[in-house]
Formats: sequence, structure tokens, C-alpha cells
Amino acid sequence: MDYAIEHDEEARRFHVDVGGLESELVYRLSDRVMRIVHTGVPMPLEGQGIASALVKAALATARREGWKVVPACSYAAAFFQRHHEYDDLLA
Repeated sequence: MDYAIEHDEEARRFHVDVGGLESELVYRLSDRVMRIVHTGVPMPLEGQGIASALVKAALATARREGWKVVPACSYAAAFFQRHHEYDDLLA
């Protein structure tokens, strides 16, 4: 499913509203390294691929901007273990 994920560059977060509930991915950026520090999806929305879509949006931005990535939250770390096509982004 495609989600209308928005990137709030100033707040350093990606977010999406689904059915009135907000999911988010929060990152820190320093020296061209994106550190993903939090991925959160409300319980009623779990299992719908929203967290994965948020991570993919963040990684697409990192790739486009030439950033490396540190998956500091548990979901992002697990995502990288399952999706080796993004290994080139790892810091």
C-alpha cells in the first residue's frame, strides 16, 4: 500500500496520518549521517507496512542527499537485517 508520507525537514521527521492516527520516523542529522532514532506506529495500525514505508522514505532521502545512515532504533536495525539492498547506506 502507498502512504502519503511527509518529510518535515526542520523537525527531522517523516510522518503519515492513517485514519486519524499518526505514525512517525524521527532522525538526527550530523556530518551527512542520518541517525534513525525512533520509528513509531500506533497499535491499531501495526502490521500494515507503515513502519517499513517510513524507513524506505527516509532511506530514499538519504540516498538522494548522499547521506550515510545509522539505524539506532530497533525497527530500523531489523529493517537493515532484512533488506540488504540498502547496505551501501550504512555508516
